[in-house]
Parts: sequence; C-alpha cells; structure tokens
Amino acid sequence: MARKFDAIVIGTGQAGPSLAARMTKEGMKTAIIERKLFGGTCVNVGCIPTKTLVASARAAYMARRGADFGVVIDGAIGVDMKRVKERKDGVVRQSNQGVTNWLKDMDNLTVYEGHGRLESANSVRVNGDLLEAGRIVLNVGGRAFVPDMPGLADVDYLTNSSIMDVDFLPEHLIVVGGSYIGLEFAQMYRRFGSRVTVVEMGDRLIGRDDEDVSDAVREIVEGEGVDVRLGAECMSVEKRGGGVAIKVSCDDDSPDEVEGSHLLLAVGRLPNTDDLGLDKAGVETDGRGFIKVDDKLGTNVPGIWAIGDANGRGAFTHTSYNDYEILVANMFDGDRRRVSDRILAYGLFIDPPLGRAGMTEGEVRQSGRAALIGKMMMARIGRARERGETQGFMKILIDAETEKILGAAVLGIGGDEVIHSVLDIMYAGAPYTVISRATHIHPTVTELIPTMLQDLKPLE
Repeated sequence: MARKFDAIVIGTGQAGPSLAARMTKEGMKTAIIERKLFGGTCVNVGCIPTKTLVASARAAYMARRGADFGVVIDGAIGVDMKRVKERKDGVVRQSNQGVTNWLKDMDNLTVYEGHGRLESANSVRVNGDLLEAGRIVLNVGGRAFVPDMPGLADVDYLTNSSIMDVDFLPEHLIVVGGSYIGLEFAQMYRRFGSRVTVVEMGDRLIGRDDEDVSDAVREIVEGEGVDVRLGAECMSVEKRGGGVAIKVSCDDDSPDEVEGSHLLLAVGRLPNTDDLGLDKAGVETDGRGFIKVDDKLGTNVPGIWAIGDANGRGAFTHTSYNDYEILVANMFDGDRRRVSDRILAYGLFIDPPLGRAGMTEGEVRQSGRAALIGKMMMARIGRARERGETQGFMKILIDAETEKILGAAVLGIGGDEVIHSVLDIMYAGAPYTVISRATHIHPTVTELIPTMLQDLKPLE
C-alpha cells in the first residue's frame, strides 16, 4: 500500500532542503529523498570543497610571492596534500552534517535515503516503498559528462567528483576541458606544485565569453606555468608507462601528444534524469536529457515541477536556489515570479576571479542595438596595485537609447564580488548614471566603476 504525502521532493541539493522547510511550514506532510550525499553537488563535490582547495592553493602561491611584499620566508614552500584534503574534508563535513541534521530533525518531514524513481504522475518508489503525493518536485542535479573518447575505457581518469579523494600531488595533471571547472583545477594544482597541461578542443579558453576575456584568462594561467593546448579536435588516450598519453592532433602521420601522470575530464555536465522514471510519468525532456519546464518551473505534467541543474535553465548553485524562490513564490505567496526575470550571472573562480553579468560584448554586437562600452585595466586601479595583483580588466556595456546596463565583466581582484554592484542596478532597471554619479569608498576596486562609466565610447 502506498504511503500518502502532500508533497515529495527528490534530491537534497541547494533548492531541496529549503523547499522542504517551506512546505512543512505550510503544513504539508512532506517526503524528501536522497540517494547519496545530503547537500548535493555544491556541498560535497562542487562549490564548497573546490573553493576550499582554491584557498589552500592561493596560500601556497602567496607564500612563494612573499619576497614581492618584503616578507622573508626561510626555506622552500611545501604543500602537504594530505593536510590540504583533511582541511577540505572538514569544511565539507560541517556543511553536509548541517544539511543532514536540519532535514532529519525537521517536523512533518520524512527522509528517505535511496534512489527515488517515478512510478506515475503522482507516485515515487524508493527502497521498495511506494509514495504518493499531489505535488512532486524533481531536484536531481547533474554529474560530470564523460565523453566517448577513443581509449578512455582503458585508462584511469578523474572527474570533478573523484578528484575530491586525491590526497597526493600528481606529477603532471592533464586537464581535458578549458572552461570553468577545468581552469579552476588547472591553476589550483599548478599552485600546489604539479605540472599541468590544459587540452581544449576549441580555439580558445572559456569559449562562451568574449575573446578579450578568454585571452586574459589564458595569460593569467600561462603566466603561472600552465601549458595550454588549443584546437585539440581529434583526442584519444592510451596508457603510457605508469601514466597516460593523450593525442591532441588529427594528423596520424605526425601525432602530437601530451604525456602525463593523471587525467582529469572537465568537459561538461549531464542531468541525472536517465534513471528517474520520467517516461512512466510522461515528463518531457529535451535532446540533452534536461527536463522541460515553463517559466514557473512546471513540467508538462500537472503537479510535477523540476528545479535546479536538471531543468537546463541554469547551471549554478545560485540559479538552483533562485528556482526554489520562484517555485514557492508562485505556490504559496501569490507572487508571479518567473525564470525569465533572472539575469545571467556567474563567476570563474580562478585567481583573480571573473565575475559576469548579463550580455557579453559579442551578444550585444549580434543584437544589432546601438550600445556604449567602457573598459578599464586593473593595472590602473590603486587597490590592485597595492595588492600586487594587476591582472585583468573591467568592461561594461550600455544600451545607448535606454541608458540601461546590458552586461559587464570584471576579471581581476575581487571580480566575483565587484560584479554585484552592477548586477543590482540591472535588476533595479535603473540607468547606468545611478552608478556613475555614486560616491564609492576609496581605495577599492568598485570605486573605479563610476570612473569607467564616465568614459564610455560607442561600440563600433
């Protein structure tokens, strides 16, 4: 006999626990299902552990730069990878336990640990138990995409998840994929002391961004000793001694190879929808397996919603949480919030970081609208010079008719924080003059945004 609930949430990633808390607060008898780790990707193998590792890598990098600041450190700088991992594990454990305890102690919530699969439009089976509810929310997240690369089945490789278990220093780490995840690990392990080669199929790094951003990011990582190999269209791998060799050329007569000790795949993400029973409930997906949702996150099946990475409407922790906010606003608050109201914003957490909001310069050009552009190199900014971190630049694009901000990129010290002063004005729908006439604190990076806005040029 089925056990009856008012709502069932599958997945405890960023949006799931908060949704369960709100549902139970509304008096709904709720079940939440987790097949593996409470907290999902971000807590366990994503944002929290990787940024903890980035912090350790930065500490090593800055220690080696001590002399630049007049700081004398006797002896070589070493990295104890076991202690680095222990620190990361401790931070993750705190977050994971926080989510786990919150859910298991929540009134009116039943927690199931197992793989939940849809049996129909209003039922889910987990561990042999059949659960029924009038509302089902799918928050199943995603996983690393493993490409169909010749020879891959015969070699050992790492993903963003499995590399979390590494407590040693790879002699030479080959990273396949020159985008956000790959670049974070590339710089991180180079700073730990590994040789690192990034192999990218495209003709530049982070291909979704503008060329000047891509070029600057490449300059940053190459400046720290990361080898970047672009245009690797015919990749194949094989065992080579105790390590791995990857072919990066289409020319069989003159093969170009990179040999390394370890291989990390960072070539994209897949939604966890292939073993969810979507067909039994009639839930539609797109060609990539993402669950189709409307502007209020409803699927084609009444009573079933999809939030987080699996719906293809965002690929970040912050968009997943915003999905939760949109869902409960419509479900409980009579607030007609929409996914289409969201402004694209994200960060690349190399050091220094990239903060992005809205349209790229390329997208603005393609739109054909009249626009203005402002740009300022970080080398002009006092805070960057004081910190000895002058890499990168700020760039902003303005609609010439409405004077509203179309997009911005801040690559440089504090870029992941500075971008929010622009993003908030965009959400307010205010003209750029609100910032250009503002008085900001000195000495900061953000104080130069008004200066940049006072020197706009037509985008030609």
